[in-house]
Amino acid sequence: MSLRARLTLVYGSLFTASAALLVGACYLLTRRALNGNLMPVKVLMRRREPIDLGDPAGIIELRREVDAEIARQKAEILTQLLQASVLLLLAFGILAVLIGHVVAGRMLRPLHTVTATAQRLSESTLHERIALQGPQDEIKDLADMFDRMLDRLHRAFDGQRRFVANASHELRTPLTINRTVLEVALAGSRNPPETKALAEVLLGNTARHERLIEGLLLLAKSERELSTTVPVALPDVARSALDQVEPPSGVTVTADLADAPVTGDPVLLERCAVNLLENAAKYNVPDGTIDLATGTHDGWAYLRVRNTGRPVAGYEIAMIFEPFRRLRGDRVASAEGAGLGLSIVAAVVAAHGGTVDARPGTSGGLDVTARFPASG
Repeated sequence: MSLRARLTLVYGSLFTASAALLVGACYLLTRRALNGNLMPVKVLMRRREPIDLGDPAGIIELRREVDAEIARQKAEILTQLLQASVLLLLAFGILAVLIGHVVAGRMLRPLHTVTATAQRLSESTLHERIALQGPQDEIKDLADMFDRMLDRLHRAFDGQRRFVANASHELRTPLTINRTVLEVALAGSRNPPETKALAEVLLGNTARHERLIEGLLLLAKSERELSTTVPVALPDVARSALDQVEPPSGVTVTADLADAPVTGDPVLLERCAVNLLENAAKYNVPDGTIDLATGTHDGWAYLRVRNTGRPVAGYEIAMIFEPFRRLRGDRVASAEGAGLGLSIVAAVVAAHGGTVDARPGTSGGLDVTARFPASG
C-alpha cells in the first residue's frame, strides 16, 4: 500500500473508532434515561374499566400491563436509536475516509513535488532544484538533502564532461604527432632499413593506442545521456555500416534489411552496427558467413548480426560485453583490438533504452541482437 493509502486508512480508522465510541456512549446514556422516565400512559388510556384499588388481583394485573408497556416502549425506542446510530456511524465512516484522503493528500503534496522533480531529472537537467518551501519538518529535510545530492551530482557530471573533452585533446595530440614523425621517417630515403622497420613497429603500436583511446572516449560518450535524438531508420544505419567494414577474403555477407524505425543518435547507432560487423568479421573462419538483419517485432526494432566461427560455450558469453574482455576471458594484450567493441555496443543500446543479448550460433560464432524501442 502507498503511504497515502496507509495514512487514509489510519485517519479513517481513528475517526470511525471515535464515532463508534460516541454512538455507544449516547446509547448507554439514553437507555439509562429511559429506565427512569418512561410512564405507562398508553396502558392507562387503553383501560376502559375502572381500577379497583381495593382488589389485589386488579392491581397485580394493572402492574403487569404497565410493565409490559414500558418494556415494549423501551425496546422500540432503543431499536430506533440503534438503527439511527448505525446509519450515523456509516455516514461518519465514509466522511472520515474522505477527510483522511484529502488531508493525506495535502500532507504528501511535498513528497509528490520531490518525486516529480526526480522523474524529470536527467543529465541535462541536473541544474533543477526542488527548493521546497514550508516548515522545517521531515519532508523539508528530505527535500533539502535531495537538493544537496543534486549539487554533488551536477558537479560530478560537469567534471566528467570536462575530463572527456580534455582527454580527447590531450591524448590524441601526442599520438598524432608521433604518427606524423614515424610516417616521415618511413618516407625518408636516407633512413636505414633498421630505422624504417622500427618505425613500422612503432606506427602499428601508435595506431593501436589511437584505436584504444577512440574506443574509450566513445564508450564514455555512449554511457552518458543522449544529447541528440532524431528519427533513424536502422536499415540505413546497417547499409552505412556495411560500407565501412571490409570482411576478410572468402567471408560472405548477406543482408535482410526490413523497415525498423527508431529514435536516437544516428552516429552512435551507426557505431553500434559497425562494431557488431567488425566483431563478426574479426572472429570468423575461412569461407565463413555474416548475416545482417533489421526489422520490428512486438513493438521493438532490432539489429541482428550472426557469424560463423569457433564454437562458443554459453558460460563465456556473460563476459563479452565487459570492457577489455574477450571470449576466452583474459585481459586484452594483443594487437587484434582494444576489447571495447561490444562494450560500446552495450552502452549505446542502453543509452537508447534498449537491450542486447548474445547467444552461441548454431554453426559456431555468435548471434547478437540489439533491440530498441520502435518509433511510430
